[in-house]
Amino acid sequence: MQTQPNTIAELAVAMPRAIGTLDKFGIDYCCNGAQSIAEACNRAGITAEELLAMIPAVETSAEVDWTAEPMSALIRFIVHTHHDYTRTTLATLQHLSTKVREHHGPNHSELSEVERLVHQLAADLLPHMLKEEQVLFPYIANVEEAAMLAKEPPMPFFGTARNPIRAMMMEHEAAGEILVQIRALTANYTLPPEACTSFHALYANLQEIETDLHRHIHLENNVLFPRAIETEEATRTSAVPAFADNCCGHK
Repeated sequence: MQTQPNTIAELAVAMPRAIGTLDKFGIDYCCNGAQSIAEACNRAGITAEELLAMIPAVETSAEVDWTAEPMSALIRFIVHTHHDYTRTTLATLQHLSTKVREHHGPNHSELSEVERLVHQLAADLLPHMLKEEQVLFPYIANVEEAAMLAKEPPMPFFGTARNPIRAMMMEHEAAGEILVQIRALTANYTLPPEACTSFHALYANLQEIETDLHRHIHLENNVLFPRAIETEEATRTSAVPAFADNCCGHK
């Protein structure tokens, strides 16, 4: 029997269909997912009852319960859906932020800071995703495979999954803070009357990457990482005693 969610992160995990509603009200379910549902709703200016009433009652066919799927499948989804999108969109944003600043900067001084933050976001996220793909994700896949075979996973150079996961979550928080700053600088992406097509494209892509990054970080912080830690610890706990007996010559 599932317990009722108490935090925003738990709500997003238990009810993926709630994510669209959370995004609509600007409720952060990834980096600030530990806040209670009541607290988050209060900050958004609605009640918890109003929020829950607005969540669609039926899951769409596109939604997947990633808590029930193999971690390796979730990793593939994150890489091919979110990482690939993020890389492409960051390249677009870097170009657009510079172009718009060059043309509209004299009348909109905030665009220089928006450009700087966009480039900072790219400088932070590109190596971040590479570390996940080359180090952390392969280790998580190995842990899952070891658990399926009832074996102890190989000991990584970083000791335990908790260490890189802690670092990844801190980097997620930093990326989220950059997007908060951009949203504030742009007055919630409010376009000036004279905005050109590139200006429109810049703000549209910023809003889209913000939404996608929230979903991306949610899947890692609230679904993949807790499962990886739990699986690793359960596997090592169950495997170590048998390993110790063999070392001592016991059968």
